[in-house]
Amino acid sequence: MAYFYAAVWFAVGLILIARMGRENRVFYLLGGFFLFLGVWWTAGALTGINLFVGTWVWILRGVTSAVLAAALVVFFRQLRKDRENFKRGANGK
Repeated sequence: MAYFYAAVWFAVGLILIARMGRENRVFYLLGGFFLFLGVWWTAGALTGINLFVGTWVWILRGVTSAVLAAALVVFFRQLRKDRENFKRGANGK
């Protein structure tokens, strides 16, 4: 089952980079994160090391937190920009 998860993470990462990257650059970051998850699951399956306990899980949590924080920053900046554009358009300016 670990190989299935790895394949899914790789597929999602490639789709985000290839298809969605043109829409917004944040998808390159998110696609890279999913590729990282694919490598993580593959490494766990191939080595037999449980990468979800001890120090390893903290590394995964740190990377996940950093990517989530970056994605949230981009999301809220885009949200603010869209609101400003909507207000300008609604007022006829």
